[in-house]
Amino acid sequence: MQNARNSIRIEPALKSQAPLVLYFIRQLAEYEKLLDKVEADEARIEGSLFGEKPCAEAVIAYLGEEPAGLAIFFSTYSTFLGRPGIYLEDLFVEPKLRGYGVGKALLVYLAKLTRERGGARLEWSVLNWNEPAIQFYKGLGAAAQDAWTMYRVTGENLDKLAETL
Repeated sequence: MQNARNSIRIEPALKSQAPLVLYFIRQLAEYEKLLDKVEADEARIEGSLFGEKPCAEAVIAYLGEEPAGLAIFFSTYSTFLGRPGIYLEDLFVEPKLRGYGVGKALLVYLAKLTRERGGARLEWSVLNWNEPAIQFYKGLGAAAQDAWTMYRVTGENLDKLAETL
């Protein structure tokens, strides 16, 4: 694609695009070998991203007129810095459209948005085996936070914890 970088645009996702958002989520899950873990459906996407109290935001990247990628993110807060930030939950670029700058454009968009909102940092996680993504992120100046280990409580364990006195 000639001049592909010039034809990349990023726009906030619309409620009517919930099927496209779900498509990208499923594509990401397939790439990460986690498709069996996807419980999201169009109704959940509509409610959580476009409902009365959205808990996250989504933007879609286009290469020309073709939907090329997705970023889903939400606000965070640093108590030490006393400033907000953005956590990138997921970033996905269509495999056939990788190498045209779409992923970088999504991260640049989020970096600018972080600054516009008075934020101090943009953060995300990457699977340890995803070496192409790790190298891509390092090339953009991102640094692994090896001193921190992420913990998660889900499913039955979340239910048990919520019921603890």
